[in-house]
Amino acid sequence: MRLGADHVRVRVPATSANLGPGFDAFGIALGLYDELEVRALGSPGVKVQVTGEGAGQVPDDEQHLVVSSLRAALDLVGASQTGLDLVCHNRIPHGRGLGSSAGAVVAGIVAARGLIAEPEALSDDVVIDLAAQIEGHPDNAAPAVLGGATLAWRDDRFRAVDLAVHDDVAVLAIVPPTHLSTKAARGVLPATVPHGDAAFQAGRAALLVEALARRPDLLLTATQDRLHQEYRRSVMPGSLALVDVLRARSVAAVVSGAGPTVLVLARRTGTGTTDADDAVRDAFGGAMGGWQILPLPVDRTGATVQRVT
Repeated sequence: MRLGADHVRVRVPATSANLGPGFDAFGIALGLYDELEVRALGSPGVKVQVTGEGAGQVPDDEQHLVVSSLRAALDLVGASQTGLDLVCHNRIPHGRGLGSSAGAVVAGIVAARGLIAEPEALSDDVVIDLAAQIEGHPDNAAPAVLGGATLAWRDDRFRAVDLAVHDDVAVLAIVPPTHLSTKAARGVLPATVPHGDAAFQAGRAALLVEALARRPDLLLTATQDRLHQEYRRSVMPGSLALVDVLRARSVAAVVSGAGPTVLVLARRTGTGTTDADDAVRDAFGGAMGGWQILPLPVDRTGATVQRVT
């Protein structure tokens, strides 16, 4: 397959995975974006420029996740490889459980979609499957591609479907100053869990679908978890302490993905605020200690690519 363009712009949203009980399955796209430009060069090699999150820390060569993912997508559809000039403007925090790595992977694959002459070869289904293969799990990749909330799984390949999100659902991301790798967060999880906890988790995950779509009043109950968060307390004690405080105030707070960001699923009020705002402010008592509170809309679009002429 030949290339059909030599310059594209891509935008990809932050994402939060798990949402409490939906471990490695549920995710939601958020209105915070990485933006990048890719140019196909006539000469071999790669140039990478990064501003914002990850600048000076991420690879600036073929090992950059956008580059390696783009090349994997070109190989998948049988397109010729090319030299690349990549410019990234990153806003998604790194190592905080907001899908920065999945965003980079999806951005690279979607950039390839924009470059090739037959973009339909990289359909959303194909992008999700390839991104999840690279990531190892689909919970962040799916909402990054589709937007909104998603439920992802694996049978013969990685798959995902949209989940409805009620207009009254509002999201707050409470981002700590500390980083935590996904490897460290997953490393403390046990190989097995009690049958009773698994049954509890299945019920809460099913309830979360209803709470997101039609009954936001059930979000506190629907976000209860017995599968992963408590096991991770040793590697993110501050985040889990904040979750405890907020849930005691009837706020649907969970660990965002592998953490350490805390995600709040709140409800909008008639004044333009949410029913969780006061509790979140009170939890810090005026001393934020480097934490940031980010009110974020639900992104309903997912990753986009535009050819530049």
